[in-house]
Amino acid sequence: MAGLCEGRVVVVTGAGRGLGRAHALAFAAEGAKVVVNDLGVGLDGLPGPESPAAQVVREIEEQGGEAVAHGGDIATPQGADSLVEAALDAFGRLDTLVNNAGFLRDRMLVNLDEDDWDAVMRVHLKGHFLPLRAAAAWWRAQAKAGRPAAARVVNTSSGAGLLGSVGQGNYSAAKAGILGLTLVAAAEMGRYGVQVNAIAPAARTRMTERTFAQTMAAPEDGGFDAMAPENVSPLVVWLGADASAGVTGRVFETEGGRITVMEGWRPGPTADRGTRRTPAEAGETTLELLASAEPPLPAYGSGPARG
Repeated sequence: MAGLCEGRVVVVTGAGRGLGRAHALAFAAEGAKVVVNDLGVGLDGLPGPESPAAQVVREIEEQGGEAVAHGGDIATPQGADSLVEAALDAFGRLDTLVNNAGFLRDRMLVNLDEDDWDAVMRVHLKGHFLPLRAAAAWWRAQAKAGRPAAARVVNTSSGAGLLGSVGQGNYSAAKAGILGLTLVAAAEMGRYGVQVNAIAPAARTRMTERTFAQTMAAPEDGGFDAMAPENVSPLVVWLGADASAGVTGRVFETEGGRITVMEGWRPGPTADRGTRRTPAEAGETTLELLASAEPPLPAYGSGPARG
């Protein structure tokens, strides 16, 4: 029986470990040919002894799939362009891009220096934009040549991007930026046959197993491991497949066995008097509106955990 992604060519960034590795293996299991991107760096973004991308390629090949490794820096134009070229050179096409690469440099805002801000913005936000731009250029050219694609992009945000996370001002800002980028890309690229969505996953990875060690730990009794990264991949594979036709510009929270459609910013209580207010009047009106508004959910690390 053919897999959900039979014949599709899929690029996954940051696919050497954690969520990216799980996505790459899941796509391959559904018949996709996979480009496994990984720079092989540590949690702080510095180079490690060797890239694990080739190891994931071997895993896929051992299971009868097809894959190639890419070790370029996707936060540079050259690296992002070569990522798309790797898919075209190896498999002749590109159907799905999964932007997943990232790392952490956590600090409270008063201790967060400019280098740590720039580094996280570069990898998470620029590392989404540049591969997306490179892939979009190819898909646009295909559409103009009369060969429109059924292309898919899955971006990776976070609960930190939706709600904020104490001690992660740089990471939260970058992940919020990815949500804005997703909405714009979905609106602009639909004419070329491209759908763009984002996920906000919760799973045990190198980035989370230390920061949230207690909540991310695997159960000792052998029960369902809700924080295993493999739980997130089925939604990513579906969003990256033909089967998701018509779904674009959406954001999904996903962890364990739960999938939630996030509805984003929508107008709440409002008041229009048709003329300018004084500052005191603006404050009075604002307090009245807040009294009838839904309270915001707390930032991660600042209040009770979400259920």
